[in-house]
Amino acid sequence: MKPCVLVFAGSDPSGGAGISADIEAIAAQGAHALPIITAITVQDNDRVFAVHPVAADLILQQAQTLTNKMPISAIKIGIIASQTNAAALAGWITAIKKQYPNLPVILDPVLASGHGDALAVEDPLASISPLLNIATLITPNLPEAAKLCPDAKSALQQARHLMQFGATDILIKGGHSTDANITNSWFHGEENRDWQWPRLAGAFHGSGCTLASAIAGQLACGASMQQALEAAQTYCHQTLEHAYAIAPGQLIPNRTFIPNSP
Repeated sequence: MKPCVLVFAGSDPSGGAGISADIEAIAAQGAHALPIITAITVQDNDRVFAVHPVAADLILQQAQTLTNKMPISAIKIGIIASQTNAAALAGWITAIKKQYPNLPVILDPVLASGHGDALAVEDPLASISPLLNIATLITPNLPEAAKLCPDAKSALQQARHLMQFGATDILIKGGHSTDANITNSWFHGEENRDWQWPRLAGAFHGSGCTLASAIAGQLACGASMQQALEAAQTYCHQTLEHAYAIAPGQLIPNRTFIPNSP
């Protein structure tokens, strides 16, 4: 049996981000995605034009039906789109973790698209705040970390602030910096580690979804947190190296690329 990752995220009709990215990235790690759509979005590979949350009771009904039959090895959360959905989902995950006390929960706190378009019908911070309390790993990019931790002056202070909600691990992604290399910083208790990756030309649609879901897939397959972070970052960088275009604008990470294939 393949390990299953329960995924809560929005649909993206361009196929670049959201549930589409999650399914491909999780499969590439050797796990199986159980995708639950939390929002219907209207977007292309550059801009988000509308977000329509799915009703909370429908989201939870799907989740409960799946977990009644299938063992869950990890949970990955992307956009939730409303505070009502976030509160309902946080309550449900709190309950399910009594059945799976060591279940890793990966929260990608998406507050806006890469272009800055809203991905929630209310204040984005309010729309994810209940989920901060149930996450094992939180993976903000630099703008998200700044918004989540407005009084923090450094990545270390941001990580410590986020850990106060209960997460044991924080990965702050440095893709929005202007440095020649991208630095991703992992914080675990008093320990921290940096990874550096060469900055690639172009902009990408769905890179954050790809990385967070790859981490979830690795954890579901039994990797330690450090192993999962290393393998997922390597995989994500490879998808960006082999990204492709579907239209002018942001490129799509090639999540199904097989090394050494013709």
